[in-house]
Amino acid sequence: MTWSPCLIRAADGAGRPSIKLGHPLLDDYLAFVGARARTNTWLAVAYDLKVFFSVIAKEPAAVTTADVFTFLEEQRSPRRGSKVVRLEDGEAGLAARTIARRLSSLSGLYAYLLVRGDAGVAANPVPRGLSARRPGATQGKRGMVLIRTPRTLPRVLSPGEVDALFAALRTSRDRAMVEAMVLGGLRRCEVLGLTLGDINPGQRRVFISQGKGGHQRIVPISPRFFASIGSYLDQERPQTSSTEHVFVVLKRPRRGQPLSEDGLDEIMDGARRRAGLTQATCHQLRHTCFTRLREAGMALEAIQAQAGHASIESTRIYLHLNNDWLAGEYRRAAEAIEAQAVKP
Repeated sequence: MTWSPCLIRAADGAGRPSIKLGHPLLDDYLAFVGARARTNTWLAVAYDLKVFFSVIAKEPAAVTTADVFTFLEEQRSPRRGSKVVRLEDGEAGLAARTIARRLSSLSGLYAYLLVRGDAGVAANPVPRGLSARRPGATQGKRGMVLIRTPRTLPRVLSPGEVDALFAALRTSRDRAMVEAMVLGGLRRCEVLGLTLGDINPGQRRVFISQGKGGHQRIVPISPRFFASIGSYLDQERPQTSSTEHVFVVLKRPRRGQPLSEDGLDEIMDGARRRAGLTQATCHQLRHTCFTRLREAGMALEAIQAQAGHASIESTRIYLHLNNDWLAGEYRRAAEAIEAQAVKP
């Protein structure tokens, strides 16, 4: 291979972001992805391709399915010694979800190159799975998946942990951001993406204009959130700030500028440390919100709309998290079965 993959993040002449790897075909694909995906997704795809072509030092058109399996084996090899494994899945290599994402990024590249038809690619080298039947069988197409990702339950905070976290927050701005996640279920990027025009105090709703996958939605949030927002806007947000973003930096040198993801993470890390908590990430606050809503009897379809899930399969996880609901459903069914069994 005559080129070495190097992830370059810059801006073009018009000030638009640009992410490249230094190969014409890959750069064309990254431009295609960048026009359709959020920046984080764009970066993830670029990094995944960089990792693959760093391990498999070949031109894109020369990559075979055997190379993909070689890459798969390398990614699953121990990273910190053969005796160190994750409790989640018992594996010593990279997490299955990470490997699956990298294969998905690679598969997307070759799907793009196949449609182009001018890259010298005859087939997608990334297999969809391993056939469980003999060659030529026409029925029962289900087979063995290439990467089996574990179905794990997300962690949620107890009411006491949520109270401790709130007590450790120092500003109304910080309380409003945490309330948006733990009371409204907003993602971290959705909180930071809120603009002044997205807030509707009269209807107790917010407009999510930059949801995952580009989806927009309107969600209700507790009046407690709007009280914190009002206090923040009246007393803390710099009057000289020119940005439309709701949440901004309160101290110099970036005072008045939009708060970044790193800034929000730093706020959460400090609050978690002061509260004496071992867990309290933004995503855990979101999971906590939907778990509590389900425990309170909110319909699964309503939680799907609140969460902005494209598929209700993503929402079903909260059925398993709600132990009281599951126990109640089982108890009612078991009582009915037992009543039928004891009839003469």
